[in-house]
Amino acid sequence: MLKVKNITKKYGELLAVDNLSFEVNDGEIFGLLGENGAGKTTTFRVIMGLLEPNNGEVLLNGKNIDYNVTDEIGFVTEERSLLTKLTVQEQIEFYGTLKGLTIEEIEKRLDKWLERFEIKSYKNRKIKELSKGNQQKVQFISAVIHEPKLLILDEPFTGLDPINVKLIKEAIIELKEKGCSIIFSSHQMEYIEDFCEKLIILVKGKPILEGNIDDIKENYAKKNILIRGNNLEINKLNNIKGVISINKVKGEYEIKIENKNVAPKIFEIVKEWDITKYDVVEPTLNEIFIESVGGIHE
Repeated sequence: MLKVKNITKKYGELLAVDNLSFEVNDGEIFGLLGENGAGKTTTFRVIMGLLEPNNGEVLLNGKNIDYNVTDEIGFVTEERSLLTKLTVQEQIEFYGTLKGLTIEEIEKRLDKWLERFEIKSYKNRKIKELSKGNQQKVQFISAVIHEPKLLILDEPFTGLDPINVKLIKEAIIELKEKGCSIIFSSHQMEYIEDFCEKLIILVKGKPILEGNIDDIKENYAKKNILIRGNNLEINKLNNIKGVISINKVKGEYEIKIENKNVAPKIFEIVKEWDITKYDVVEPTLNEIFIESVGGIHE
């Protein structure tokens, strides 16, 4: 289990992280979200022991983060951190050795990952000769070759096509099921919704929204109604108090409402129409993120 307890980090007068606390249980994927400059990278560096916080502490399985504990952490950075003149094998041997593995252990694990990611033939190719997507696979392997107890994923799907996204997704789920604690950060909210059970949204280093994703969605007042049908007199819904907007999306109408109490008023009207679909749904995480963050800019 990872425990981040009241960490604060300043760079001179700049407050990068402001009294941040959260926990990531074994076998849990936790979302850490925020715009660029929100404090995510600083938080990652504090967790890995690369930066000392001004206040607070970080514990991994009850231990303060030091050079012994960092061997139990893996990190996929948003920017690639590969040594492009090395071959794939040389790259992974380098990282694996730094994490205390023997060459024999590295070889065995590397062959398994290369086969799983369908790049076994690239084992002796130089990193610079690989596509961006295959470089990202190698970066992922370098982060998990030592079977970490904590894995930090910062935009792990960069440069991947849908097929390779699926391969990495399956690997992440397998690590979770083996008990790895995972922190996941991405600007693509659909990935957060796919993976994470809990999240924190940071603005200027301070958490503004946190908790279980399902609870966050349920407690968010605004809802969406999806309607599909024939000869719909959709303009009649504009006069209902609480209707925020009406848009046609992929052949159906999306009505945004202020709260769930507006839904019965709409249904009373549309039930007389020739409708084939009427769903009241929770807002997307992307909508919640935009509204939560958008109103806090100076």
